[in-house]
Amino acid sequence: MSQPFLTEPLTVEATRDKCPLCESTDKVTDFMNGEEICIKCGCVLNDVVLSRREESFTSSRTESYSTDTRRHGSGILNSIYDKGLSTIITGDRDAYGAPISRETMSDMRRFQKHDNRSKVNESTSRNLSIAMAELDRLSSALSLPQSVKEEAAHIYRKTLKRDMIRGRSIDSFVAASLYAACRMLNIPRPLRTVVFESKRDHQEVSMTYRLIVNELGLRPPLDDPAKYIPKLASKLSVNRKTERLAVSLIQKAQEGQELMGKDPRGVSAAALYLACELENEKIVQRHIAKAAGTTEVTLRNRYRGLKHALNIGGK
Repeated sequence: MSQPFLTEPLTVEATRDKCPLCESTDKVTDFMNGEEICIKCGCVLNDVVLSRREESFTSSRTESYSTDTRRHGSGILNSIYDKGLSTIITGDRDAYGAPISRETMSDMRRFQKHDNRSKVNESTSRNLSIAMAELDRLSSALSLPQSVKEEAAHIYRKTLKRDMIRGRSIDSFVAASLYAACRMLNIPRPLRTVVFESKRDHQEVSMTYRLIVNELGLRPPLDDPAKYIPKLASKLSVNRKTERLAVSLIQKAQEGQELMGKDPRGVSAAALYLACELENEKIVQRHIAKAAGTTEVTLRNRYRGLKHALNIGGK
Protein backbone atom coordinates (compact mmCIF):
# COMPACT_ATOMS: atom_id res chain seq x y z
CA MET A 1 0.00 0.00 0.00
CA SER A 2 1.39 3.41 -0.95
CA GLN A 3 2.27 6.06 1.61
CA PRO A 4 -0.75 8.36 2.16
CA PHE A 5 -0.40 11.92 0.92
CA LEU A 6 -1.61 13.33 4.21
CA THR A 7 -1.08 11.50 7.44
CA GLU A 8 -3.93 12.85 9.56
CA PRO A 9 -6.41 10.24 10.79
CA LEU A 10 -10.01 10.02 9.71
CA THR A 11 -12.28 12.19 11.84
CA VAL A 12 -15.97 11.65 12.44
CA GLU A 13 -18.15 14.66 13.17
CA ALA A 14 -21.77 15.74 13.15
CA THR A 15 -22.86 18.65 11.00
CA ARG A 16 -26.03 20.63 10.42
CA ASP A 17 -25.72 20.05 6.67
CA LYS A 18 -27.66 16.97 5.68
CA CYS A 19 -26.62 14.40 3.11
CA PRO A 20 -28.60 15.10 -0.11
CA LEU A 21 -29.33 11.36 -0.51
CA CYS A 22 -30.10 9.98 2.95
CA GLU A 23 -30.38 13.23 4.96
CA SER A 24 -27.87 11.94 7.52
CA THR A 25 -25.84 14.52 9.44
CA ASP A 26 -22.93 12.22 10.27
CA LYS A 27 -19.87 12.43 8.04
CA VAL A 28 -16.22 11.36 8.04
CA THR A 29 -13.28 13.40 6.78
CA ASP A 30 -10.73 11.47 4.74
CA PHE A 31 -7.54 13.57 4.71
CA MET A 32 -5.73 11.10 2.48
CA ASN A 33 -8.08 11.78 -0.44
CA GLY A 34 -9.25 15.22 0.70
CA GLU A 35 -12.94 14.26 0.92
CA GLU A 36 -15.87 14.47 3.30
CA ILE A 37 -18.04 11.35 3.11
CA CYS A 38 -21.45 10.49 4.51
CA ILE A 39 -21.13 7.60 6.95
CA LYS A 40 -24.55 6.15 6.22
CA CYS A 41 -24.64 5.98 2.40
CA GLY A 42 -21.06 6.82 1.35
CA CYS A 43 -21.98 9.91 -0.64
CA VAL A 44 -19.05 12.31 -1.16
CA LEU A 45 -20.22 15.60 0.35
CA ASN A 46 -17.08 17.62 -0.36
CA ASP A 47 -14.07 16.68 -2.46
CA VAL A 48 -11.94 19.75 -1.63
CA VAL A 49 -10.71 19.43 1.95
CA LEU A 50 -7.61 21.43 2.79
CA SER A 51 -5.13 20.29 5.40
CA ARG A 52 -4.28 22.97 7.96
CA ARG A 53 -1.60 21.04 9.78
CA GLU A 54 1.86 22.58 10.16
CA GLU A 55 4.43 21.10 7.83
CA SER A 56 7.93 20.95 9.30
CA PHE A 57 11.21 20.64 7.50
CA THR A 58 14.88 20.60 8.36
CA SER A 59 17.87 22.39 6.83
CA SER A 60 19.20 19.15 5.40
CA ARG A 61 18.26 17.81 2.01
CA THR A 62 18.70 14.23 3.21
CA GLU A 63 16.74 14.42 6.46
CA SER A 64 13.19 15.42 7.22
CA TYR A 65 10.92 15.25 10.21
CA SER A 66 7.98 14.56 7.92
CA THR A 67 7.23 11.19 6.39
CA ASP A 68 6.12 12.82 3.15
CA THR A 69 8.00 15.77 1.68
CA ARG A 70 6.14 16.13 -1.60
CA ARG A 71 4.37 19.30 -0.45
CA HIS A 72 7.45 21.10 0.78
CA GLY A 73 11.18 21.21 0.19
CA SER A 74 14.12 21.89 2.45
CA GLY A 75 14.71 25.15 4.27
CA ILE A 76 16.87 27.97 2.97
CA LEU A 77 20.46 26.76 2.73
CA ASN A 78 23.36 29.21 2.49
CA SER A 79 25.60 26.41 1.25
CA ILE A 80 23.64 26.17 -2.02
CA TYR A 81 24.43 28.95 -4.47
CA ASP A 82 20.74 29.84 -4.96
CA LYS A 83 19.84 28.94 -1.33
CA GLY A 84 17.70 26.07 -2.62
CA LEU A 85 14.97 28.40 -3.88
CA SER A 86 15.35 27.90 -7.62
CA THR A 87 12.92 25.99 -9.81
CA ILE A 88 13.57 23.64 -12.70
CA ILE A 89 11.76 22.83 -15.92
CA THR A 90 11.42 19.07 -16.24
CA GLY A 91 9.01 16.29 -17.10
CA ASP A 92 7.71 14.70 -20.28
CA ARG A 93 3.95 14.71 -19.54
CA ASP A 94 1.29 17.39 -19.49
CA ALA A 95 -1.06 18.37 -16.65
CA TYR A 96 -3.36 15.43 -17.41
CA GLY A 97 -0.55 12.88 -17.37
CA ALA A 98 -0.53 12.32 -21.13
CA PRO A 99 2.83 12.22 -22.96
CA ILE A 100 3.63 15.50 -24.70
CA SER A 101 4.31 15.61 -28.40
CA ARG A 102 7.76 15.57 -29.96
CA GLU A 103 7.45 19.20 -31.08
CA THR A 104 6.50 20.31 -27.57
CA MET A 105 9.35 18.24 -26.10
CA SER A 106 11.79 20.08 -28.38
CA ASP A 107 10.46 23.41 -27.09
CA MET A 108 10.76 22.16 -23.50
CA ARG A 109 14.41 21.26 -24.01
CA ARG A 110 15.09 24.73 -25.39
CA PHE A 111 13.31 26.31 -22.42
CA GLN A 112 15.39 24.21 -20.03
CA LYS A 113 18.61 25.36 -21.70
CA HIS A 114 17.68 29.04 -21.44
CA ASP A 115 16.47 28.56 -17.85
CA ASN A 116 19.75 26.94 -16.77
CA ARG A 117 21.79 29.65 -18.46
CA SER A 118 19.78 32.45 -16.88
CA LYS A 119 20.44 31.13 -13.36
CA VAL A 120 24.20 31.65 -13.62
CA ASN A 121 24.13 34.62 -15.97
CA GLU A 122 25.16 37.14 -13.34
CA SER A 123 28.73 37.24 -12.05
CA THR A 124 27.54 36.84 -8.44
CA SER A 125 25.64 33.66 -9.28
CA ARG A 126 28.62 32.23 -11.14
CA ASN A 127 30.89 33.09 -8.24
CA LEU A 128 28.59 31.42 -5.72
CA SER A 129 28.16 28.37 -7.94
CA ILE A 130 31.93 27.82 -8.04
CA ALA A 131 32.46 28.70 -4.36
CA MET A 132 29.70 26.48 -2.99
CA ALA A 133 30.98 23.51 -5.01
CA GLU A 134 34.45 24.03 -3.50
CA LEU A 135 32.95 24.47 -0.03
CA ASP A 136 31.07 21.21 -0.39
CA ARG A 137 34.28 19.42 -1.41
CA LEU A 138 36.31 20.88 1.47
CA SER A 139 33.63 20.15 4.07
CA SER A 140 33.40 16.55 2.93
CA ALA A 141 37.19 16.11 2.94
CA LEU A 142 37.45 17.52 6.48
CA SER A 143 34.37 15.60 7.76
CA LEU A 144 32.70 18.78 9.01
CA PRO A 145 29.07 18.95 10.17
CA GLN A 146 26.37 20.81 8.26
CA SER A 147 26.33 23.63 10.83
CA VAL A 148 29.95 24.53 10.05
CA LYS A 149 29.29 24.37 6.33
CA GLU A 150 26.34 26.74 6.68
CA GLU A 151 28.35 29.17 8.83
CA ALA A 152 31.19 29.14 6.30
CA ALA A 153 28.75 29.84 3.46
CA HIS A 154 27.26 32.72 5.47
CA ILE A 155 30.72 34.24 6.02
CA TYR A 156 31.61 33.84 2.35
CA ARG A 157 28.39 35.54 1.23
CA LYS A 158 29.19 38.49 3.49
CA THR A 159 32.65 38.86 1.91
CA LEU A 160 31.10 38.66 -1.55
CA LYS A 161 28.52 41.30 -0.66
CA ARG A 162 31.29 43.65 0.48
CA ASP A 163 33.16 43.06 -2.81
CA MET A 164 36.23 41.72 -0.99
CA ILE A 165 36.82 38.89 -3.48
CA ARG A 166 37.31 41.04 -6.58
CA GLY A 167 40.79 40.32 -7.96
CA ARG A 168 41.43 37.58 -5.41
CA SER A 169 41.13 33.79 -5.42
CA ILE A 170 37.72 32.23 -4.76
CA ASP A 171 39.34 29.06 -3.40
CA SER A 172 41.39 30.96 -0.82
CA PHE A 173 38.28 32.79 0.43
CA VAL A 174 36.36 29.52 0.68
CA ALA A 175 39.16 27.88 2.67
CA ALA A 176 39.55 30.94 4.93
CA SER A 177 35.77 31.17 5.47
CA LEU A 178 35.64 27.50 6.41
CA TYR A 179 38.50 27.90 8.88
CA ALA A 180 36.80 30.98 10.35
CA ALA A 181 33.58 28.98 10.77
CA CYS A 182 35.51 26.23 12.57
CA ARG A 183 36.98 28.83 14.92
CA MET A 184 33.61 30.47 15.55
CA LEU A 185 31.92 27.13 16.34
CA ASN A 186 34.85 25.66 18.33
CA ILE A 187 35.51 22.84 15.88
CA PRO A 188 39.14 21.63 16.25
CA ARG A 189 40.50 21.96 12.70
CA PRO A 190 43.97 23.58 12.45
CA LEU A 191 44.65 25.95 9.58
CA ARG A 192 47.29 23.64 8.13
CA THR A 193 44.69 20.85 7.90
CA VAL A 194 42.31 23.10 5.98
CA VAL A 195 45.15 24.29 3.71
CA PHE A 196 46.22 20.69 3.05
CA GLU A 197 42.80 19.95 1.52
CA SER A 198 42.58 23.33 -0.20
CA LYS A 199 43.98 24.26 -3.62
CA ARG A 200 45.83 27.32 -2.30
CA ASP A 201 49.03 27.64 -0.25
CA HIS A 202 49.26 28.32 3.47
CA GLN A 203 50.40 31.94 3.23
CA GLU A 204 47.55 32.97 0.92
CA VAL A 205 44.84 31.31 3.02
CA SER A 206 46.32 32.74 6.22
CA MET A 207 46.36 36.28 4.79
CA THR A 208 42.80 35.88 3.53
CA TYR A 209 41.65 34.67 6.96
CA ARG A 210 43.14 37.74 8.66
CA LEU A 211 41.48 39.96 6.05
CA ILE A 212 38.08 38.35 6.69
CA VAL A 213 38.42 38.66 10.47
CA ASN A 214 39.41 42.34 10.27
CA GLU A 215 36.91 43.43 7.62
CA LEU A 216 33.91 41.56 9.03
CA GLY A 217 34.78 42.23 12.65
CA LEU A 218 34.70 38.57 13.63
CA ARG A 219 35.60 37.69 17.20
CA PRO A 220 36.49 34.00 17.19
CA PRO A 221 36.82 32.54 20.70
CA LEU A 222 40.22 31.43 21.90
CA ASP A 223 41.03 27.82 21.17
CA ASP A 224 40.78 25.53 24.18
CA PRO A 225 43.81 23.20 24.26
CA ALA A 226 41.69 20.53 25.94
CA LYS A 227 39.63 19.95 22.80
CA TYR A 228 42.76 18.69 20.97
CA ILE A 229 43.48 16.05 23.60
CA PRO A 230 41.01 13.31 22.45
CA LYS A 231 42.27 13.32 18.85
CA LEU A 232 45.89 13.46 19.97
CA ALA A 233 45.40 10.63 22.45
CA SER A 234 43.67 8.54 19.81
CA LYS A 235 46.59 8.98 17.38
CA LEU A 236 49.10 7.90 20.02
CA SER A 237 46.92 5.11 21.52
CA VAL A 238 47.21 6.64 24.98
CA ASN A 239 45.33 5.15 27.94
CA ARG A 240 41.96 6.70 28.76
CA LYS A 241 43.08 7.46 32.31
CA THR A 242 46.08 9.38 30.98
CA GLU A 243 43.85 11.26 28.53
CA ARG A 244 41.51 12.40 31.31
CA LEU A 245 44.50 13.46 33.42
CA ALA A 246 45.83 15.59 30.56
CA VAL A 247 42.50 17.40 30.29
CA SER A 248 42.48 17.93 34.05
CA LEU A 249 45.99 19.40 33.97
CA ILE A 250 44.98 21.91 31.29
CA GLN A 251 41.88 22.94 33.22
CA LYS A 252 43.89 23.52 36.41
CA ALA A 253 46.52 25.56 34.56
CA GLN A 254 43.82 27.69 32.91
CA GLU A 255 42.46 28.72 36.30
CA GLY A 256 45.64 30.73 36.88
CA GLN A 257 45.61 32.08 33.29
CA GLU A 258 49.11 30.70 32.78
CA LEU A 259 48.31 29.49 29.25
CA MET A 260 47.02 32.75 27.79
CA GLY A 261 48.45 33.46 24.34
CA LYS A 262 50.09 30.05 23.96
CA ASP A 263 49.65 27.80 20.95
CA PRO A 264 46.83 25.40 21.94
CA ARG A 265 48.38 22.48 20.05
CA GLY A 266 51.69 22.92 21.86
CA VAL A 267 49.90 23.14 25.20
CA SER A 268 47.83 20.02 24.49
CA ALA A 269 50.97 18.10 23.46
CA ALA A 270 52.79 19.21 26.63
CA ALA A 271 49.82 18.31 28.84
CA LEU A 272 49.59 14.85 27.31
CA TYR A 273 53.32 14.30 27.70
CA LEU A 274 53.18 15.42 31.35
CA ALA A 275 50.19 13.14 31.98
CA CYS A 276 52.06 10.20 30.45
CA GLU A 277 55.01 10.99 32.69
CA LEU A 278 52.82 11.10 35.81
CA GLU A 279 51.11 7.83 34.85
CA ASN A 280 54.42 6.14 33.97
CA GLU A 281 53.30 5.64 30.40
CA LYS A 282 56.33 5.67 28.11
CA ILE A 283 56.09 7.90 25.06
CA VAL A 284 58.67 9.84 23.05
CA GLN A 285 58.49 13.62 22.74
CA ARG A 286 59.13 13.43 19.01
CA HIS A 287 56.04 11.27 18.47
CA ILE A 288 53.78 13.60 20.46
CA ALA A 289 55.10 16.71 18.69
CA LYS A 290 54.59 15.12 15.27
CA ALA A 291 51.04 14.01 16.10
CA ALA A 292 50.17 17.48 17.44
CA GLY A 293 51.68 19.29 14.46
CA THR A 294 54.20 21.23 16.52
CA THR A 295 57.95 21.09 17.22
CA GLU A 296 59.84 19.39 20.01
CA VAL A 297 61.22 22.77 21.14
CA THR A 298 57.70 24.17 21.51
CA LEU A 299 56.60 21.03 23.35
CA ARG A 300 59.48 21.32 25.86
CA ASN A 301 58.84 25.04 26.43
CA ARG A 302 55.12 24.45 27.05
CA TYR A 303 56.02 21.45 29.21
CA ARG A 304 58.21 23.54 31.50
CA GLY A 305 55.59 26.30 31.64
CA LEU A 306 52.87 23.81 32.50
CA LYS A 307 54.89 22.28 35.32
CA HIS A 308 55.63 25.74 36.68
CA ALA A 309 51.94 26.70 36.57
CA LEU A 310 50.94 23.52 38.39
CA ASN A 311 53.88 23.62 40.86
CA ILE A 312 55.06 20.18 39.82
CA GLY A 313 58.69 19.48 40.68
CA GLY A 314 61.23 17.47 38.72
CA LYS A 315 63.11 18.17 35.54
